[in-house]
Amino acid sequence: MKFDELNLSSELLRTIQKIGLTIPTEIQEKSIPSVLKGNDVIGESATGSGKTLVFGCGILENVTPNKGLQALVLVPTRELAEQVKESLNELSQNKKLKVIAVYGGVSINPQMTALKRSEIVVATPGRLFDHMNQRTIDLSKIKILVLDEADRMLDMGFIRDVEKIIQRCPKERQTMFFSATISSEIQRLSNKYMNNPIRVSAKKLVDSSKLKQVYYNAARGLKLPLLVNLLRNEKTGLVMVFCNMRVTTDFVVKNLRLNKVDAMAIHGGLTQNKRTNMMSLFNHGK
Repeated sequence: MKFDELNLSSELLRTIQKIGLTIPTEIQEKSIPSVLKGNDVIGESATGSGKTLVFGCGILENVTPNKGLQALVLVPTRELAEQVKESLNELSQNKKLKVIAVYGGVSINPQMTALKRSEIVVATPGRLFDHMNQRTIDLSKIKILVLDEADRMLDMGFIRDVEKIIQRCPKERQTMFFSATISSEIQRLSNKYMNNPIRVSAKKLVDSSKLKQVYYNAARGLKLPLLVNLLRNEKTGLVMVFCNMRVTTDFVVKNLRLNKVDAMAIHGGLTQNKRTNMMSLFNHGK
């Protein structure tokens, strides 16, 4: 199947082709027809499966320029908010829609100004709830509500904020949930806030047979020397190292640099500018 078989408008189809996409992913092929019909959808699919385009198509086909805020996408993290905003901006290039990302860690005032003239908001629940409390956002015209990476949002403790946000949106709307796994809590939210949702599942994209997984049983004092040795022999370019706490992350980065390994930290204790800059350097292979 190709995108031109999915009943997209000619304008949106041209944009998708211009971006360089020709064949839909599994979640796109299974979900887009239901989304375009206005159905509520629960999509079970992993990060990187192309779900942003799924709800993006629904938003782009139904949101009208200069008619106020009509689409709300809730995401768990600041970085994902920026990523989804950029994707929606790319999709809406022919329609002249204004997309804003709303999250904490940066000044709230510019967001207040931008909200007055935006049709689409991509937000983390905490900061959006701040705007609701300060009455700087109007959710009365929301046509489409999306919970992206819903499982992660709930894992991070956003459930109460998310429910309060959903309750403030008009009952007559299209609702979409996307999650790597459909937990009992997500099912409960679906039963409570969705209207006969279509459930769509895409198989995991990672072929485990193509992954080489290795486990080292190392004493605490040997972990850092082992890591340095592994990284010095790593020739593929980009590496991610996960730590369990911010302080550990900073400790590992400091010691890697002392051992002439080019490393940078990213965690919630850094300013948003530093986090954004770090992600940009990493994404560009620096």
